[in-house]
Amino acid sequence: MEQPCRVCTAFKDWTKQEKKKQRVSNIHTNDNINETKYTKDDANSSTPTLPPDCPPDVEQLGRSTWTFLHTMAAYYPEVPSYAQQRSMKTFLSTFSEFYPCNFCAEHLREEMKSKPPKVESRWALGKWLCEMHNIVNEKLGKNIFDCSKIDERWKDGPKDGRCD
Repeated sequence: MEQPCRVCTAFKDWTKQEKKKQRVSNIHTNDNINETKYTKDDANSSTPTLPPDCPPDVEQLGRSTWTFLHTMAAYYPEVPSYAQQRSMKTFLSTFSEFYPCNFCAEHLREEMKSKPPKVESRWALGKWLCEMHNIVNEKLGKNIFDCSKIDERWKDGPKDGRCD
């Protein structure tokens, strides 16, 4: 059995696969002394968390990546030069080629073909990125973010000052 890609698999799913492999191994070796019994309830009882010194899983990588991309867009120039616009397009294209999760990278490349990056201003890039993120959120059954609040979320912080 081929080992799953760590950056393409959530840690909770990874641990379920490891438990399943352990069960299969125990069945094949008839090693009933050390066999661990797993039930459906065990798998759902608590969500395992990835230890901090482990390579990221798909969820941790995704959160970190979105944080980086949104923050980068928040500090992109208000009126970027032609060279800056070209560099940003090149960055996003290159980024989509080398993103570690192949499924995610391919999805981004497909989305970028139909909805090319908007790099003519800080606001345009931030809104485009927010819309890309919302496409992923919708696909994953997650909440959709209000793109009118990108500055509040990624640059200025909430108006109540709790992040100051």
